[in-house]
Amino acid sequence: MFEALLRIMALTRKELLAILKDPRARPVLFVPPALQCLIFGYVATFDLNGVPYAALDRDRTAASYELLAALDGSGVFQRSGNLAGAAEVKTAIDERRALVVIQIDEGFERNLRSGMPAEVQVIADGRNSNTAGIALNYVNTVVDAFNALWRTDHGQGGPPARVSTRAWYNANLETRWNIVPSLIGTLTLGEMLLLTAMAIAREKEQGTFDQLLVTPFRPPEIMVGKALPSMLVGLAQSMVILLVAQLWFRIPFAGSFVTLLAGVCMFLLATVGVGLFISSLVATMQQALLATFVTVMPFTLLSGLLTPLSSMPKPLQDFSYINPLRYMIDIAQRVYLEGTGLDRLAYDLWPLALIAVITLSASTLMFRYRVG
Repeated sequence: MFEALLRIMALTRKELLAILKDPRARPVLFVPPALQCLIFGYVATFDLNGVPYAALDRDRTAASYELLAALDGSGVFQRSGNLAGAAEVKTAIDERRALVVIQIDEGFERNLRSGMPAEVQVIADGRNSNTAGIALNYVNTVVDAFNALWRTDHGQGGPPARVSTRAWYNANLETRWNIVPSLIGTLTLGEMLLLTAMAIAREKEQGTFDQLLVTPFRPPEIMVGKALPSMLVGLAQSMVILLVAQLWFRIPFAGSFVTLLAGVCMFLLATVGVGLFISSLVATMQQALLATFVTVMPFTLLSGLLTPLSSMPKPLQDFSYINPLRYMIDIAQRVYLEGTGLDRLAYDLWPLALIAVITLSASTLMFRYRVG
């Protein structure tokens, strides 16, 4: 028994030394867990701060100013603008300049002083139902505090201000309406990165990479040949998710299938570029697998799917600009729930195109370098 234990300990020591002596394995063992722990700690939270809101104050009295000042001083909300009319409400929400719009109608202070309920209408962006629901709860908390202060100052017994909520594009704030369309990009991301990251790594590990170099194909042609199958697989996966959303969950589709397809194709091109760039850097399939895992987790967390980007630290918000999933989720939600046309998706499409150009160009240059 003792001898068997010694043999097991000796074998364990040998394996540990083999792992720790590999200079490429040491960072993989320690850096990704620390990095992911930091990202989770900052990103994976349902607490909101810096939530952009717009104010439509038609009363313009001391009471309405006091209520808006309470929102500004809550530490949760940040006013992005003062609206001049109801027509600007749709623009503020569509352009994501405001997650909620606080509308205070005329007669707000008059109703407060007469003891009548004074309604405060809150219009929320229902495309992200989870965030909108949390934001509405925060608004209710601020209004409750305002009511308590008003009762103390004016000696009234009833609740002076009453919140009336309304969610656009997802009236019942159903989480499924937000999550399922976003899965078109989320579920496709990992598969695409894995397929493309394995593409060249498999050739290197199996020893067929040298054979590929003596073929008459030029490096750009080889890269296209590696990228196109993955894009076709990703397109098929996206259509399956779309069919599930349509036929099984019965989520209303407000936009154009052609517009959504254009956004999906641009997203797949950018994702394939990232995957091929990973493939050009690694030497084995195991390294490609680990690199894919390390990439998918931050991209998913920094996509804004569950936690709003505005609540993340500024450096992580800046880092999210290189994340293709961030733009695909915005495209899916806007086309699916809002019915946005292709002409209004430029702010999502051109960053995806830029990511695709940079990553595909870098992958081709790396491939040419290895050929040389």
